[in-house]
Amino acid sequence: MPTYIVKTSNIKLDKKKKNKIAMGITETHKKITGADSFFAQVLFEENNKKSHFMGGKIIKDKQIFLSGQIRAGRSVNIKKKLILNLRKSLEINSKIKKDNIWVYLLEIMPNQMIEYGEILPKSGQETKWLNSLSKSLQTKLKKINK
Repeated sequence: MPTYIVKTSNIKLDKKKKNKIAMGITETHKKITGADSFFAQVLFEENNKKSHFMGGKIIKDKQIFLSGQIRAGRSVNIKKKLILNLRKSLEINSKIKKDNIWVYLLEIMPNQMIEYGEILPKSGQETKWLNSLSKSLQTKLKKINK
């Protein structure tokens, strides 16, 4: 359900840091929204050197951008808690100071998303949706969720 894209400028994340960041994002999303962890996808992209500008000037310091596509329908409080906790998780797991961390949440209506081959449920309907999937897919997702 949520797809988080971590884009970096002027920093190269090793496998260990990527794993910590991905786990931090996944656990944060699960804790704040209650959604199972197998829904959270985290993708990493590295910006080419000398390809990041602000105000027309090249940026040389380390920056991390997190863009998260999430299902619409959550309260303002949940979204605020989510965005602040995502920032804190990135700060801890990347060792980058918070003023160089950017977090954006984009909401998509659940009926405009397909994952695991099926249209996604509204928030709160995940169990019913999971139970409607094939037994083999349910088994696969439950293994990811551990």
